[in-house]
Order: sequence, then C-alpha cells, then structure tokens
Amino acid sequence: MVEETEIIVEQTMDKTQEYIQMAIQFGMDYGLKIIGALLIFLIGKWAARKIQSLVVKIMRKNKLDETLVTFIESIVYILLLIVVVLASLSTLGIQTTSFVAILGAAGLAIGLALQGTLGNIGSGVMLISFRPFKVGDFVTAGGETGTVAGISIFATVLHTLDNKVVTVPNAAVTSGNITNFSEKEVRRIDLKFGIGYGDDLKFAKETLEAIMAADDRVLDEPAPFVGVAGLGDSSVDFVFRPWVKSADYWDVFFDMNEKVKLTFDEKGISIPFPQMDIHLNKVGE
Repeated sequence: MVEETEIIVEQTMDKTQEYIQMAIQFGMDYGLKIIGALLIFLIGKWAARKIQSLVVKIMRKNKLDETLVTFIESIVYILLLIVVVLASLSTLGIQTTSFVAILGAAGLAIGLALQGTLGNIGSGVMLISFRPFKVGDFVTAGGETGTVAGISIFATVLHTLDNKVVTVPNAAVTSGNITNFSEKEVRRIDLKFGIGYGDDLKFAKETLEAIMAADDRVLDEPAPFVGVAGLGDSSVDFVFRPWVKSADYWDVFFDMNEKVKLTFDEKGISIPFPQMDIHLNKVGE
C-alpha cells in the first residue's frame, strides 16, 4: 500500500511539473503576444475616442446639424473599434482575413436586406447637410404639404393644415421636388377674377387696384399687379397679384377673395358664371 501511494504521488508530481512546464512554455510563446494585443486594444480604444472627439469638434465648428453629428460620431467610433479589434487579433497570430471576409459578407447581406432603410439614412444625411428646409418651415415634400415638425436620419415629420401628423420617409422626400414656402420673407398671391363683357373694364381694374391699396398687409415693393389675362368664353379675366409677407399669405388670400366679391356686388360689377342659352324655334307641321 505504501509503495502504491508513493507511485501515485510521484505520478501526480510528474503531471504537475508537466503542466507547469506547459504553462511556462505557453507564457513564453504567447505571453508577449497577449500583452501586446491588450496594449494595442487599450491604446487603440483610447485613440478611437480621441479621433471621435476630434471629428465631432470639427463638425460642430462647421455648424452641422446635431442629429448628423451624433450619427457620424457613432459610425466613426464603431469603424475605428473594428480596426482596433482586428489589429489585436492579428498580433495574437490569428488570421484576420477570414474575419474581414465574414464582415464583408455580413455587411453585404445586411445592406441588401435593409436597402430601403439605408436609402432613408442616406437621404436623411443629405437633408441635414444641405438643409432645403428646417423645422418650422411650411413645405411640400414627398407628396405631402405641412409644417416641418422634425427631421431625423430616417424620416421627416410634417404637421398638416388640418392638424394631422404625417411621417414621410426621407428617401421619398429627396426623390421628388421640394417646395419651401417659408424660405423667402415675402410671397405673391395669385388670384383670378372675371367680369362680364358688358361691365366697364377700366372701372373694374381701378376697383381691384383700390382693394389692394386699402390693405396694409399688401406690400408696396414688390409692386402689386392687376392686368387683363385673357378674354374668356363668358368673361374678361383679370389676374390679381399682391405681394405680402409669408406669414400673412393665407389671411390675405382668403380676405381678398371675400373683399373682391363684396366690392363687386356693391359697385354693380358682375362676376359671370358658366351658363348656356337655349333658343327654341317653332317649326310648322
């Protein structure tokens, strides 16, 4: 029994020594590589943060939109961190070519699966960078008209005149024409009024000009304009074009339609409407 115990102890000690030697050999072979990989990772992560901060500082100095700054900040840090991790793995002797290929294939698959979303992101970056409109502007974009309530990387939110909230994908916004009604301080109102052929043309023109002159919201410069636009089937048609501040547009638009009708009624100027005269002739048997 004593001999067997001694044999087991000797075998255990031999195994222990073998494991210790293997650990020492592993430390000699890979210890420096592991330390180097950790150093590369830690220093690389620190450098990525510094580069990220520098990029953000430059973007804010150039007064880029905060939404775009936040988005690019995240993308820059993620890309730099991937480079740092690959460099650390390469230091350990791990072949990173396969990882790069896997990342490339995964990126392609994700890109194909999310091509609509990525299109919205690209369009969002364009909108935030080039600023065809800003929050608070009244616009027509993506087939919708309303006041811009928010612009994000993925979509633009509009509040319509009837108080609906419409979320328009950014790709739909940039794929068509964008009309910004708030970009300029003044706008022209285009109206059209017709009078009968039997009415006094000069008197009607003077009446329209007087209506515009009496409204303080109508600007003197650019000068308002009244002119004969054409001779219709049943009316002489005037164009009526006052210039107003953009904020007064709709108020003046509705007021002018009402004032012209009331003034024409007061002054006896007719406003023709489509009609048909039917003449019956009696034919003998």
